[in-house]
Amino acid sequence: MSPVSRRRKNEKSRRSDQRILRTVPAVPQECDCPECSDPDFDPQAVIDDLAAGIAGILAVDDPLEAELYGANFVAAGESAGEGFAEALSEAIVPALAQMSTPASLGVLLAIDAMDGGGAAAVAGRRLLARGLPAPAWMDALSEPVKGGVCRRYRDRSGEASMLLCSFERSGRSHGFLIDVDHTDCDAAVDIMLFPGEALDEVGGMVQTDARRAGVRIDAEDLDPAELRWQVERALDARAVHDRESGGPEPDDGFDEAGPGYHPLAVLLRTRMGVLPEPPRPPAEHGAAARPGPMFAGRARQVQAAAATLPAKRKKSDGPAPIYQIKVGLRGAKPPIWRRLEVPGDTSLSELHDIIQVAFGWDGSHLHVFETPYGMFGVADRELGHRAEKPVTLEQVAPDVRGRVRYVYDFGDNWEHEIVVEKLLDRRAAVAYPRCTAGRRAAPPDDCGGIRAYAQLVDVLADPAHPEHGEHLEWLGLASAGEFEPALFDAAEVSRALTVRG
Repeated sequence: MSPVSRRRKNEKSRRSDQRILRTVPAVPQECDCPECSDPDFDPQAVIDDLAAGIAGILAVDDPLEAELYGANFVAAGESAGEGFAEALSEAIVPALAQMSTPASLGVLLAIDAMDGGGAAAVAGRRLLARGLPAPAWMDALSEPVKGGVCRRYRDRSGEASMLLCSFERSGRSHGFLIDVDHTDCDAAVDIMLFPGEALDEVGGMVQTDARRAGVRIDAEDLDPAELRWQVERALDARAVHDRESGGPEPDDGFDEAGPGYHPLAVLLRTRMGVLPEPPRPPAEHGAAARPGPMFAGRARQVQAAAATLPAKRKKSDGPAPIYQIKVGLRGAKPPIWRRLEVPGDTSLSELHDIIQVAFGWDGSHLHVFETPYGMFGVADRELGHRAEKPVTLEQVAPDVRGRVRYVYDFGDNWEHEIVVEKLLDRRAAVAYPRCTAGRRAAPPDDCGGIRAYAQLVDVLADPAHPEHGEHLEWLGLASAGEFEPALFDAAEVSRALTVRG
């Protein structure tokens, strides 16, 4: 599907009450590495929270509830860091076992459902041997899971696909819909979990969404082993991107709409284990990526010199500082620039929107951020651009005097130099982002580039020029007096930034 249809689909899936069967309480996620990074780490407090969280589903007979709970716990561990596994085996599991209640048993069984064969499994079996009452879902959880439908909806342009699969156990069925972006290393974008009875409805939703977006797709049934290969490739690529951007967000667990991407990815990986092993080896990440001819030279230079992207700010790091940045249009004489104040944790996709507003661009063309850590924009394997949305300004420009280049419209090639001038304290009375200074209006879109714009200014300043009337007509102006290249109003830009989107 097109990026537009994918975005709409993501928003729809997060609203839909078909996304989950039931919301499960989130596992507490306070620290980066529970026992190691937090000297005040209290395993018992975690145990109490876990027991309280699972209490509401002990009497539920659907085992998917327990699996979702366990998946959320495992996803929390993956976001917490390397020390989590040690804290789990040496502190959390022993404390749960010592607690010896139906709730602690339920937690151990739920963790084991997603992390089978570990310390939680051993401790759970011991509590069962002591005669503790088992959760209502335990017997059904032990029943085998069987694969069902394996289908792919593929965009004929090759940009994206939707992988659909269903599973059955103990008379209940459920399915997954995985949104895959083939322009972003074949990475998974989103996962939707739905009840089995909605299978036909979900398939129809994919087809309808594609038609509305004007995208032609083909539906095909896949061999289960092939579907597993496709799904695992998508999950693996997304995992690499998460690590590159500092790891999955620790709060990406459950919200009012249900489980987020990472808990569902844990559950989906477990489901892939019931399908046949793929006959070919796992895909090599980014192996098919290659820069296209338009920006091939620049892409090779930037990517070859790219350093490791710094980790994304975590909640425990505190709020991000305010970045005072100067964004100047390269080659403009007289200079055209904007001074902006934006939070350091502003994503590059948000920064793109901010620059568009600040310069009055209409956003109708491609763009890219060229940074010391690679090229980021709308993910495009042909151009060598990685996805910009997971990456923040402070990751690519960590310090004062840090520089990033923003290129808009690969035809006219508007190059903007972004320089970090200061790191400021956040002021409660100020609405960010805002514009505090600048100079001159930006060129109009599609005027041909910086040299063509200089010529446009000269032509409009000369009523006798043979192209004067033609240029006025192209701009939709009645007279040259309406063309004001020196005009700039920082307050107006700030107002526009406040109401943008």
